[in-house]
Amino acid sequence: MKQKFNIIESTCVPLKVENVDTDQIIPARFLKATTKDEKYFGDMLFRDWRFDAEDKPKPDFVLNRPEFSAFPAEGVHQILVAGKNFGNGSSREHAAWALAGYGFRVVISSFFADIHKNNELNNFVLPVVVPEDFLQELFDTIEADSEARVRVDVPSQRVTNLTTGRQESFELNAYKKYCLMNALDDIDYLLENQDKIIAYENKR
Repeated sequence: MKQKFNIIESTCVPLKVENVDTDQIIPARFLKATTKDEKYFGDMLFRDWRFDAEDKPKPDFVLNRPEFSAFPAEGVHQILVAGKNFGNGSSREHAAWALAGYGFRVVISSFFADIHKNNELNNFVLPVVVPEDFLQELFDTIEADSEARVRVDVPSQRVTNLTTGRQESFELNAYKKYCLMNALDDIDYLLENQDKIIAYENKR
């Protein structure tokens, strides 16, 4: 999961569904797992939407459509474009593990549930909040061309629809921005500043 964030330019997967809750992102029955293996949770992402009761892929779900079925890789399908109010419901961190495990590095929506948004940031998935009209433009662009690309520039905090050229800025906490750009989790950050912490404590 730990990857440095700089500029991500990729094709996108469109999930034009509002109010996607964490039980839809990863069903509750998978929360009993004691592993934090990335692939395990990635395989369970949107499990009940992706597969039927016999574990056969549902062809109409976006991740099973031929143009979007390739797993995320460099420059391909690393961005999920989702409807408004993404990640509401229970606070399970497993939902962020599943997104990261599947390979998404960025989720773009017009609104995120606060706890899920923070869980994404803590697990090296960048939640990008954009205006609703820009979100609709992204959906329209991807519908017209599944190869359309979006650039997410973390240093400048700007997202660009490369088809239309439209740009929007997005908010990102300075601390989380530093951690993402340096592939640091909270413990890594503390260890990086261990000498400063010890020096401060010694002065007290």
